[in-house]
Amino acid sequence: MGMFKELEYSSISVKDLLGRTLNDVEIKYAPKILHIAGPMEIPLPRPRVSIIGSRKASTKGLEAAQTITKTLAENKTVIVSGLAEGIDTAAHKAAIATGGKTVAVIGTPLNKVYPQKNFELQEEIMNNHLVISQFSIGHPTTPKDFVLRNRTMALISDATIIVEAGDTSGSLHQGWEALRLGRPLFIWKSIFSNTKLIWPEKMLQYGAMELSDPWDMFEILPSHLEILDVFQ
Repeated sequence: MGMFKELEYSSISVKDLLGRTLNDVEIKYAPKILHIAGPMEIPLPRPRVSIIGSRKASTKGLEAAQTITKTLAENKTVIVSGLAEGIDTAAHKAAIATGGKTVAVIGTPLNKVYPQKNFELQEEIMNNHLVISQFSIGHPTTPKDFVLRNRTMALISDATIIVEAGDTSGSLHQGWEALRLGRPLFIWKSIFSNTKLIWPEKMLQYGAMELSDPWDMFEILPSHLEILDVFQ
């Protein structure tokens, strides 16, 4: 893992990050503290959408992630992802290229980078957007930490989109967590062409929705102005 030797960061509660009190379902698995690095305004602006999927993504999957991200980011939606290889990286980079905002929720402490190839990307997001970790500096990283990271991504997002994922993909942890929290969960249309996959139909039974056009997201997501009205 790469490492940042000098790092300025803050530690805040999930309540402060979101700017509201958590409900009982959210509290159950919410981290007690979050460590953040970056200039993005706090509480986080909304709407926020997680775009996630396979680390070993196909070319079509990466193109889909870029297309979805571009549409959302151009319309003032904050793009949330996990800074992993594949779909996550495509989403972060597309958000930045579009001039939008992105949040990276990582499975390591803030001063570490995984994968190493995303060192510059993590640095870019820390300098101009926001990186979030629930793990303190010095915490020894384990595979379970990335599952916990996925829970946190679902928690801070208004909706989640799975762009591409196999039956053992870590993205499924976030999908189920989004459904548990009552957040909208979308499954990109191309996933359904792989009839060998078991998870898409299971998630549909629990309330997930097929997404065939990124513009359909705006029928579900509140606009920034609607959000301001609610919280005034």
